[in-house]
Amino acid sequence: MKVMIRRDSAGKLSVYVPKKDLEEPVIEQEKDDLWGGTVRLANGWLLGLPEMAADTRLPITVEARRLEGD
Repeated sequence: MKVMIRRDSAGKLSVYVPKKDLEEPVIEQEKDDLWGGTVRLANGWLLGLPEMAADTRLPITVEARRLEGD
């Protein structure tokens, strides 16, 4: 699914899912550089993110895989 990942002025990551009109903060991430790992959203979803360069600029729209969660 397509998701937009962005960082707010306080440095917190959030994920927006346009098809669901859903925006949730990231509460846990597998890798410090974000890419190629998983992130858990506040609503319980676990998303797999694609491999990208560590210095990829945000905001960005990527193809993520929903792995588990309500």
